[in-house]
Formats: sequence, structure tokens, C-alpha cells
Amino acid sequence: MILDLISVMRVLLHFPALLASLTLLQATTSATSAWASRTASISDTVSHVKVQVNKAFLDSRTRLKTAMSSEVPTTRQLSEYLKHAKGRTRTAIRNGQVWEESFKRLRQKATLANDTGPNLDFNALSREVGCGTLVPAVACDKNSNYRTITGNCNNRRNPALGAANRALARWLPAEYEDGLALPFGWTPGKTRNGFPLPPAREVSNQIAGYLNEEGVLDQDRSLFFMQWGQILDHDLDFAPDTELGSSEYSKAQCDQDCIQGGNCFPIMFPHNDTKVQTQGKCMPFFRAGFVCPTPPYGSLVREQINALTCFLDASLVYGPDPSLASRLRNLSSPLGLLAVNQEVSDHGLAYLPFDNQKPSPCEFINTTARMPCFLTGDSRASEQILLAASHTLLLREHNRLARELKKLNPQWDGEKLYQEARKILGAFMQVITFRDYLPIVLGDEMQKWIPPYQGYNESIDPQISNVFTFAFRFGHLEIPPTVSRLDENYQPWGPEPELPIHTLFFNTWRMVKDGGIDPLVRGLLAKKSKLINQNKMMTGEVRNKLFQPTHRIHGFDLAAINIQRCRDHGMPGYNSWRGFCDLSQPKTLEELDVVLKNKLLATKLLDLYGTPDNIDIWIGGTAEPLVERGRVGPLLACLLGKQFQKIRDGDRFWWENPGVFTEKQRDSLRKMSLSRLVCDNTRITKVPLDPFRANNYPQGFVDCSAIDKLDLSPWASVES
Repeated sequence: MILDLISVMRVLLHFPALLASLTLLQATTSATSAWASRTASISDTVSHVKVQVNKAFLDSRTRLKTAMSSEVPTTRQLSEYLKHAKGRTRTAIRNGQVWEESFKRLRQKATLANDTGPNLDFNALSREVGCGTLVPAVACDKNSNYRTITGNCNNRRNPALGAANRALARWLPAEYEDGLALPFGWTPGKTRNGFPLPPAREVSNQIAGYLNEEGVLDQDRSLFFMQWGQILDHDLDFAPDTELGSSEYSKAQCDQDCIQGGNCFPIMFPHNDTKVQTQGKCMPFFRAGFVCPTPPYGSLVREQINALTCFLDASLVYGPDPSLASRLRNLSSPLGLLAVNQEVSDHGLAYLPFDNQKPSPCEFINTTARMPCFLTGDSRASEQILLAASHTLLLREHNRLARELKKLNPQWDGEKLYQEARKILGAFMQVITFRDYLPIVLGDEMQKWIPPYQGYNESIDPQISNVFTFAFRFGHLEIPPTVSRLDENYQPWGPEPELPIHTLFFNTWRMVKDGGIDPLVRGLLAKKSKLINQNKMMTGEVRNKLFQPTHRIHGFDLAAINIQRCRDHGMPGYNSWRGFCDLSQPKTLEELDVVLKNKLLATKLLDLYGTPDNIDIWIGGTAEPLVERGRVGPLLACLLGKQFQKIRDGDRFWWENPGVFTEKQRDSLRKMSLSRLVCDNTRITKVPLDPFRANNYPQGFVDCSAIDKLDLSPWASVES
């Protein structure tokens, strides 16, 4: 009896611990169950979203192919061809859309269920979406003397820094209407800093437009100066469009019915706009592609993709993707050559290969010629004929370099020749940009923002900033209304020597069937860029006729697109960027007048925006008077200068960095010039000493024999 009593007492003594254990077990089971439920919910949601997004991507590709097969694709379809994501970029954008849509739905589910449990497991969501599959741990070859095609492994401490298909960098936090992804101007009646945002087309009409094309040309700068800016931009950044994803609306509805939703953000025309009669209520606009958020998930705001490497590496020639880079090579040759066109040639000189993915928008521009678009390292090469001509020069130069290197080093194999020629062409891009181009752009501010080179610094982040993609669009205001083709005496060539810009979009046949690249290159050398002018900002050729190569379709407005894109990217306003650059931040009409030195322009901007804080960065930056001896205002000088310094100083393969080239090789590279590029790769024999100056033949022109050649002898038998 006593023993039984003792046993009962022992049980009672242990009962609280037993109860606690049971409670803990129950809580653990409950937590495990909740965790399993949430994980299942994530998996289920992502699966549903993937089906819808994948269908949208497939539908879009099918629609685009169908549209390009028709005799008259629309302006939006031509634009979509240029902005269509491919390969790894397409996968990255698709994952970004699946992540964002899944996040929205899971958040909505939690709200409806009044779920007060732990926050959403972002790691689990990212795993389920497949966000990490594009950025696996990078295995770098520490002994390689060459850049990777993708830009990985440049920074040894952070191998992915500056690589393709990552988010553009933010120098200031994004500003979206909902704090996450919706652009300002999305919700009717919603204000920004107390004022409604003006429609993008209204700003374009009031600020960027003008009627008379007389007196718009830059008396000091050649057309090659404008064109180098586009080449440079296409080497550094590209954000293809999104698809509509899981939106209930189709792209056709966005195009035809101006229905805003999903990733469709149409640019509405003011009721009194002349385009209303010809184009309806709006110009279709699709939001830029974006990527999955990255750990530690401190910010979940939408971040736009950069499909290119951030380095000045001639990726527009070679591509930022290994599969494309391989397609662009002539792998059957032991000479390390790039592939050239096998169907047509330029009087014996190479053309770019055709893009054999048909149908092609270039074919319908002239239904008799049926000339396809070109295949290059950048999908935008056939956008306009001067860009295609520039790509052609760079392709020919690579092959010239590879052949010359083979003569010097018969023992080198094709891979070695390809990489060495690629390395030299990358250095060419860097030399021309920093020695010849940027001093003209930045004028007296060059030394302030880009001091002399001090060497590679691996702690510098070279990534392209989101704001740079707008700052660099100042070049859109340098596009003249016409392009000239010139003969060997720099006189008008052929029956149509002067062509309006809008007729040259996707116009590969004009080059191949109508004179080759030489007349066009002479036009680049001897004709003028347009001058950036506060009262005559953007020629109507691109403000009203963008992607209107024939009279059968209606053109887009490049100024309105730039403004809408600022909002799409969540760009902070004008004054935020002025503050970032330690410049004054005007609040009143008087203060804005002091900055712009133009009271009428200041008044127009304030009438539209209500406050300088809201002025879109592109229009505000380009509206400023130019810095002394420069081609941009103080704000853009700051933003461009900061970016280019980072691109240079954060690049381990920069041409001046000791160990990249030998001292003798660097001495040779210093003598490279655009004029020599022309001499070596065309049949042009007379060139200007300074190809970025406004040149009037024959003053300032010399025979090619007077232009320094690139001495390749320091590359002889250099084992790397």
C-alpha cells in the first residue's frame, strides 16, 4: 500500500513536466503542420502562376511570329521585335514575373485568411519559382586572361558582380505608387507630392516638340558622335519588355483598346492630339522586364533587368550569352573568325550574317528586296541603318585582327585568336569612349567626374545604375532629321542621297541593295549631329514617326516613351537626383528659372508638374543648359560621369590595368582611332583626323596613309 502511494506521488511529481512535454509536442506538431500548409500553399500558388505566365510567354511568341508574317506588322509589333527577350534573359524575366505574381496571391490569401502567422518564407518561394537556377555558384578560372562572355568572374570577391541578367543598380531607392511595383500615374486621381502627374505625351508635346527643323544641327559635332553614343549604350544596358504574364488582358487589347492592366501601361493621347485621329486613344507601352528579388529580401520592390554585362567589353559584337556567342562565330575556321554573311557581300567586303529566324520585320520594309534583319551580339542592330553599318565595321575589324594575329603567331589556335582579337576590340571601345567621346560629352566637368586612371579597385561596384539608362538617353536629342549618303568626293550619292530618319528603321535592304556601307559611313564622318537645344529638343522624325518605316503604319513618340519608362522603373524625381549630385533643388518658379536659365521653359514645366520634385528625370536632365564645352547639363554630367568612372575602375580587365596588356601593347592601343577603323574596313581612302568633329570635306580630311595603324608586333608570340 505504501509502495503504491509512493508510485502515485512520483507520477504526480512528474506530471507538470509530462504536461509541458505534451503541450510542446502539440505546439511543435501544430507549427510543423502550419509550416507544411504554408509550404504547400506556396507550391500550389507558384504552380498555378507558372502555367499562366508560361502560356502568356508562348502566346506572345506565337503572336509575334504571326504578326511578322503579315504584310503590314504594326508599330507596336516592330517595337516588340526589338524588345523581345531571348535565352537566359527570357528565363530570368519569366521567373521575375512568376515570383511577383505568386507573392501578390500569397499575400492576398494571408489577408483573406486573417493569417497572423510568421511572414512568408521568401527563400521557399524563390526556390519554388526557380530564381536561383540562373545564378548558380560560379566556377571561375583564376588563370584565364580573358573575360567571360557573361561578365561573371570579373570581380574575384563577388564573381556575379556586373554579369548579365541581373538587376540594374539603384543609387537612390525606387519610388513606386504602391511602394512595390506600380508606377506613378497608374491610379487615376492619385497624386505624387500633392500633384497629379501629367500624361507622358502631353509633356512631350509641350516640352520636347518643335515644328521648324532649320538651325537644329550641331556646328561642332559630326553624326558619328551621335552614333557612337548609341553603340556605347547598346554595349552597356538592355531591359527587354515583359509579357503580360497572368493578366486577364491580351497584348492585342492593350494595343487596340488601351486597357491598362498587368504589365500594360498605355501612353494616352491628349484629346486635342493630332494622333487621336490616326492612331486612336493611345500608344501601347509594355513595362520593362524585371528579376526575382535577391536575399536577404530587405527590399521587395520591382527591379528591372540588365540583359547585358555592365562592362565596356564589345558585347554588342560578341553577345552576352554563351549560346549566342557561339552562334556568332565561324567555328569551322581555325582563324578565330566571326561568322559573316554567305549570301551577299559589300563589293567583296563582309556583311553581318542574316538572322535566319523568320519571319523578320526587315523583310516587309521592301517586299521586293525581302532582306532579313542582321544577326549580331545585340538584337537591336537592325533598328536603324547607321547602327547596322557601325556593327558591320566592328565585325570586319574583329576578323581583320584575327587574321593579322594568325600571321604573327601561326601556332595560335582558333580559340586563342578569337579571344585575343576580342580583347583588342574591347580595348578599342574603351579607348575611343574615354579618350575621344566622353571629353566632348562632359566638357569642363570631365576631370571632376572622371579623374585620371589610378588602377583597378575590386571594392567598386561597376553595375549599370537604373538612372544611367535614362541619363544616357540624352543622345536621343542628337538625332538629326535626315541621314546623307556621300560618294568618294563626299558629294551627294545616288538618286536619293538624303533620307529621312524614319525611313531607315529596319531598313537593311538600303545597305545591301543600295550602295553598301561606304556612302553611309561617309555621311557619319562629314554630316552633323543635332544640337541639344532647350527650344528644339527632339526631331519629329523620332517624336512622331519612331518605327514608322513605311507610310502604311503610324509612328511612336520616343520622348513620351522615355518619360513613361521613367515611371515604369520607379525613378525618383528631378530634385531627388539634383540632391544626389549635390546640386541645388529648385522649389519655386524663380529657382527653377535660375537652374534652367529659361523662364518660359521653367513655367511650362511647373504648369505641367506642379512642383520640380515631380519632373521626370529624363526630361528634367535634358532640359538643363549645357556645361561649358560639353553636350549635357550639370545633372547629367554628374550621373554619366559617376557611372563611367565605376565602369572603368571596377573592371579587372580594363585595358590600362597593369597585367591586362603589356606596356608595349598599351602603347600600340593608344594609337587606335575611329578613322583607322574606317580605313581598315571600308574602301574609303580620305578620312578626317578627328571623326567626332563637324568636318567639311576637304578641310580636315587626310589620306588613310596619314592615319596611324595599330602596330600588332607586340602581340607576336606573346603566350598567355
